[in-house]
Amino acid sequence: MDQIPLPEKLRPPALTGFVGQEHLTGKEGVIKKLITGAKQTGFFPSLIFWGPPGSGKTTLARIIANKLNREFFEFSAVNTSIKDVEEIITKIIQLRGAPGQMRLVKKTKKKKEKGAPIIFIDEIHRFNKAQQDKLLPHVEKGIIILIGATTENPSFEVIGPMLSRSRILTLNQLDKKALNKILNKAIKFLTITLDKEMKTFLIESSNGDARVMLNVLEIATNLSKSKKITLKDLEEALQRRQFTFDKKGEEYYNVISAFIKSMRASDVDAALYYLARMVEAGQDPLYIARRMVVFASEDVSSPTALVVANSVFRACEMIGYPECQENLAAGTVYLAQAKKNRSAYEAYMKALGDVKQYGNLPVPLKIRNPVTKLMEDLDYGKDYELYPEESLLPERLKDKKYYEEKE
Repeated sequence: MDQIPLPEKLRPPALTGFVGQEHLTGKEGVIKKLITGAKQTGFFPSLIFWGPPGSGKTTLARIIANKLNREFFEFSAVNTSIKDVEEIITKIIQLRGAPGQMRLVKKTKKKKEKGAPIIFIDEIHRFNKAQQDKLLPHVEKGIIILIGATTENPSFEVIGPMLSRSRILTLNQLDKKALNKILNKAIKFLTITLDKEMKTFLIESSNGDARVMLNVLEIATNLSKSKKITLKDLEEALQRRQFTFDKKGEEYYNVISAFIKSMRASDVDAALYYLARMVEAGQDPLYIARRMVVFASEDVSSPTALVVANSVFRACEMIGYPECQENLAAGTVYLAQAKKNRSAYEAYMKALGDVKQYGNLPVPLKIRNPVTKLMEDLDYGKDYELYPEESLLPERLKDKKYYEEKE
């Protein structure tokens, strides 16, 4: 029985069959130019592919290796140790160009070029700083060409020295046109039929991920009793749309940021949408509620808003998911519609700035607490008035005004 997944079967061996990422693979695309230049000079730089899942990172790495006719070793940082990669590099150093384990380029009669072999590491952000450091000398000396792939922002996840020795290429989420082209190729390969409505459903459900789309289609094809795939087949294969996100990843922070900024802008609809995104992706409701409590103090600065936000948090604690999403929705609507006032937050940040700048300035004597006879003799609390007219700030800051009431 054939166990090779459909996405693997449909991977194009050359740029001519690659769909999407025209800014990289088109006639004036950087990858096209780099490959052409490498054939003339033998030089090809190390690359970091940054893009969402299913956008073509692995396929591009394999195409580059095939086009340059170089030895190709593929790893995933998810299930590979740096020791495995180092073993291959050691063999490369000893036997320059000899085949090693995990070589995935199809065997051809054509002899491999003597240039530096390509090591592809998927999910390279899963390697920590020390692990990435171990690859640096080999990249610097040109022993290997490293192609790393990541769904996370390389600025945060890839060490600086590696970034300075590589070129970062950004891949975009595949649009509907590109996904449709890939889907038509799959339909022809599987010899099935899919009407326009089913195509639209499948493309939208894939969330820009070609791999998800192809996997769902393959499962639906095997579930179907005929060559005509129905909506029921697709829904059964899909089970749940792809809304998950890595809780340490950039998208995680992007959605949370969008949620807060939508409430700040009093955009109720946007706030509810991003709330739904987080809940559907499995975000902890208590985390969302905590952010709402912070928002109530920081952006609304109203005792009532803080009571509402705390009530939402308490309700989420008591009720739990899925019912508590109704509490989150009600709180989101209230906070988004509430009049915004950052006076308290801004005033506090100004005061905090002075604390950091001037340190522990002396507290005025008259508002010090004379808890001992010595303190009383030193005029602690002397001339204290219950409702003084002058400032009670330290002498150096007595003319400062932090808080400004906003209408």
